[in-house]
Amino acid sequence: MHGSPDPAATAAPTDATGAPGTVSVTTWSLEQTSPHDLTPVHGVDTRPGVRIERAEAPSPEFSRFLYTAVGGDVTWTDRLGWDRARWQAFLERPGTETWVAWERGTPAGFMELDAQPEGVVEISYFGLLPAFRGRGIGGRLLTAGTARAWDLALRWPHREPTRRVWLHTCSKDGPHALHTYRRHGFRVFATTAEREPYVPPPGPWPGAHGPHDR
Repeated sequence: MHGSPDPAATAAPTDATGAPGTVSVTTWSLEQTSPHDLTPVHGVDTRPGVRIERAEAPSPEFSRFLYTAVGGDVTWTDRLGWDRARWQAFLERPGTETWVAWERGTPAGFMELDAQPEGVVEISYFGLLPAFRGRGIGGRLLTAGTARAWDLALRWPHREPTRRVWLHTCSKDGPHALHTYRRHGFRVFATTAEREPYVPPPGPWPGAHGPHDR
């Protein structure tokens, strides 16, 4: 859910016949079990031009834009087939929140919170648009968004207090993702490794992940 693509995970493998094959993917599940687990990280972006705000009005179009713009080069594909009605229904679920990082009025990344039973909140998606990575904005968004997972019940009166915040990341998310979550106080509680059919990164459009001017 974070970082730049791992070339080893995204390079197209082939079998003996030259047909597309499979890739080995490792998935780590991480959690915090107390708001005190959230660890402030030095060096995150603190410039006044960056702000974190909740997208309070459910907007399938905006959420799909964030999903494809952030996940296009790290093979986020599970929601590409969702129609507008399914996006709308998901975004209107009680306890679902989208927190967006903005730089000088431009969306730079997002975190999606998914409230689950018994005080559990999943960070279902988190990441930055490629042009905004590597500048400390992700640390600021991860810190602020995780804090909002812990105080989610304050904004949803019928929601019980958060007892656990969890997420998962995988080797397709990039070489720094796991370290980033650990630095912020998340602990690994499960690890799996399996081979998956190779799926090329969809990208929001052809050539979108080349060099970027800033």
